[in-house]
Amino acid sequence: MNITGLRDRVRLAQEHEQNETALRSWLDQRLPELHQSIVVERDGVETLFNFIRCYIEHVPDVLEAAESVAETATLRTQLMPVLKVAEAFFLHPPVLPEDHQGMLALLDEAYLAHRLVEEVNDRYVVNGGEQLIPMDITRANLIVHHLLGEPFANELDAAVDQAVRGLVPDSLFSSPLFRDYQARIDPAMRRELWQQWPCMSETLGVGIRWRGGV
Repeated sequence: MNITGLRDRVRLAQEHEQNETALRSWLDQRLPELHQSIVVERDGVETLFNFIRCYIEHVPDVLEAAESVAETATLRTQLMPVLKVAEAFFLHPPVLPEDHQGMLALLDEAYLAHRLVEEVNDRYVVNGGEQLIPMDITRANLIVHHLLGEPFANELDAAVDQAVRGLVPDSLFSSPLFRDYQARIDPAMRRELWQQWPCMSETLGVGIRWRGGV
């Protein structure tokens, strides 16, 4: 895992003031079109800008945590293929719109990585397991989906779906490999390992709430 490369990519984008200016301008245009169920408190553009910074920075933090847990808990077989695809989404994404540069391009890439984790987790839970990476980023992903808008966000979701079908096929959950994983995983030890990484309990979207408690 090239965690340093991930962080350098984020840092370089954030160091250019024009990238932040462009992102704020984009958010100013998107804010009036945000879904009515999403309520942004206080200064809307600044709140969304800070949310996006955290959302992007969260990717290398979570991948670093997951790589460490994979080594300690002998979960390399399950975790590493997912992490490598998430890393590739961030460093070598599919073709993005030409006007998505700097931090806006990073937002696209972070969405791909976070959605990949969300979908893999869902597959494990539906098939009788626990989340592979214990984090709940569904609401944050929904906010970004609405910010990116359709059909573009749906195109990114389709890229994630295709990757997940290859990483976590239905046949996996009836395989001896998955039964072995279920038999040897110690939930208490697993929770303790993840709790050593503060990024896993970080709340994204502070200052943003859902109308009607969605």
